[in-house]
Amino acid sequence: MDDTKRGFWQKLKTWCKRIGIAIVLVVIAAGVYLANRFLADRPVVYADIVEHYKYGSTGGERESGFPYLIWKALPDLCADLLPGKGYQSLGMLFEGDRDLPVGMSKRRYTGIDRVFLNCAVCHTSTVRDRRESPPRLIVGMPANNFNVLAFQNFLFQCVKSDRFTPEYVIAAIEGQGNKLDLIDRYLVYPVAVFLMQDRIRMLSARFSFTNRQKSWGPGRVDTFNFAKAIFNFPGDKLAPEELAGVSDFPSIWLQRPRKVADMQLHWDGNNTKVEERNLSAAFGTGATPPTVDHKAIGRIEDWLLDLEPPAYPYPIDQARAARGKVLYDEYCATCHGRTGRDFAGEKVGKVTPIDRIGTDRGRLDSYTYELAVNQGQLYAGYDKYWFRHFRKTYGYANMPLDGIWLRAPYLHNGSVPTLRALLEPAAQRPARFYRGYDVYDPEGVGFVWDVGSEEGKPFHLIDTRERGNSNRGHEGPAYGTALSATDKDALVEYLKTF
Repeated sequence: MDDTKRGFWQKLKTWCKRIGIAIVLVVIAAGVYLANRFLADRPVVYADIVEHYKYGSTGGERESGFPYLIWKALPDLCADLLPGKGYQSLGMLFEGDRDLPVGMSKRRYTGIDRVFLNCAVCHTSTVRDRRESPPRLIVGMPANNFNVLAFQNFLFQCVKSDRFTPEYVIAAIEGQGNKLDLIDRYLVYPVAVFLMQDRIRMLSARFSFTNRQKSWGPGRVDTFNFAKAIFNFPGDKLAPEELAGVSDFPSIWLQRPRKVADMQLHWDGNNTKVEERNLSAAFGTGATPPTVDHKAIGRIEDWLLDLEPPAYPYPIDQARAARGKVLYDEYCATCHGRTGRDFAGEKVGKVTPIDRIGTDRGRLDSYTYELAVNQGQLYAGYDKYWFRHFRKTYGYANMPLDGIWLRAPYLHNGSVPTLRALLEPAAQRPARFYRGYDVYDPEGVGFVWDVGSEEGKPFHLIDTRERGNSNRGHEGPAYGTALSATDKDALVEYLKTF
């Protein structure tokens, strides 16, 4: 071989090596880029514990999260399916210029920003002194603004509609001023649309029991019929008595004394372990045993142990409250604790049989023995978290009354609008009232319930004659409903101090 040919092949060999090295480098760079983009798992983290509570992750975005830009676009894409403007019309609360409501977290996962609900969406609300007053956001109180069933139905209807296609969804995203790169436009978001369609069809079938129920209204949830969906209980075959299990969101202050005393938790007292109760609630935020963020939830658990409710902000007649304390000690302390901070009492955190308390039994009947047995399998592969304490009970638990002024409407199903009304026999309690208003009623101790309407507010008319809404029970001489009007006013005045 002459020198010319030898030189040519040497140059060709050198260029081939260079091209090969370049290809390898490109592949490595592409792999690093794709790994960083699609394998990242990064929640938005907040150092401040209150911000963490309001916007921190429980891990639910990993399996149940909505693509962030799709979530933002849905109210524009399906505006006609909302009762008003935006997610606010479903009772979700927004602070300042934040684009996510209180109770929604964000996490970068599988190459996309994903969002989902957290604990605060069900346990944060607002209070106004008057209609024209600015709302005060209060963490830990029941979310009596949020209409979770309307939220679910909006998502189901929008994602199942003809508008929910890659073409329309991407147009809605870009119509809000967002710029998608080529990978997002032609791969990530089209795939996300189809995955959401598939998942919503599955969830719609699992939650079919809600099609047999009347609207719940804001501030209420059917906790344990949703839990049955986890185990694939056929929603269309649930017994009629199981379908009336809608109850109020509870407050979640002062968990330490509840934990120390092993109080029976949930409305029917079906568990005595705060940690199991919390992990059970995390299913409602989309977190499953493989995806739950235990560290993030642990921060909230520790904070809630000693979180106190805010003090009653309006004037209290101290002389009348002193008379009320005597009455409270006689009629209430044994079941509900000595004060709003001292939970000592023989029957506090214990279940009172349904035939004695006499309140609506729908929530009790919705929690079945079969569900309790199945819950014993949750976290079975994670010995530290394995559920071992769920039990079927026979009544409702006597709750401590910390922050009782913020926990209206009253009884487990939210069927009595004010504390003052609760001290009347059932026949004299309001048979129909609106819930979902945040203007406070210091006289009755509760929220204004005869409101009619206010633009942008998600009011809902409760008819206590309907199944699951009964306002009966917690009445008779032992419960103070036979007291004089003067004594009832005094008792309510004292409860304002809780």
